[in-house]
Amino acid sequence: MEKRSLPRPLEVRAAGAGRTVAGYAAVFDVLTDIGGYFMEKIAPGAFADALSADVRALINHDTGRVIGRTKAGTLRLSQDQTGLAVEIDLPDTADGRDLGTLIERGDISGMSFGFEVTKQTWDETGDVPVRTIEALKLYEVSAVAFPAYDDTSIAMRSLEAARKESKRTNFNAAAMRVRMKAHLDLKGRE
Repeated sequence: MEKRSLPRPLEVRAAGAGRTVAGYAAVFDVLTDIGGYFMEKIAPGAFADALSADVRALINHDTGRVIGRTKAGTLRLSQDQTGLAVEIDLPDTADGRDLGTLIERGDISGMSFGFEVTKQTWDETGDVPVRTIEALKLYEVSAVAFPAYDDTSIAMRSLEAARKESKRTNFNAAAMRVRMKAHLDLKGRE
């Protein structure tokens, strides 16, 4: 399973006796650096098949901290022109109350999602390959403390240093892309 984070604001709204968190777990057509190995973007409509799945809402991808679920009606997912919109009815639990407070304070400001790619295309004509995710299987969405840009900049700095130390990094990056493509090609033939 792959995970991607997004630094878009979340909002907390009063909803009857509880509170609802709303935001975007993914945005379409935005290039993201994947550890210096390749760029990636999500095609509009990529979540079409995933919206009917039983998806969980988590805190920081922790499966022990479930805060919503589509099957229970406490997590609602939809696609719009921006991306994967998320609404979570926060539970009246320590995690639910704490998360609402942390979002209101601005301590948690991003969303993420865990997924498996089912259809992709690659463009390797430029200096850096670009992977376009066209369809995926969605497992979870998460409110996260470290959205993509913070994690990516740290990862890119360490990969930049490693790349300067050894030409082998470029070989490893190409090998990783080949393995990912082969895995998806084999999976598509099942």
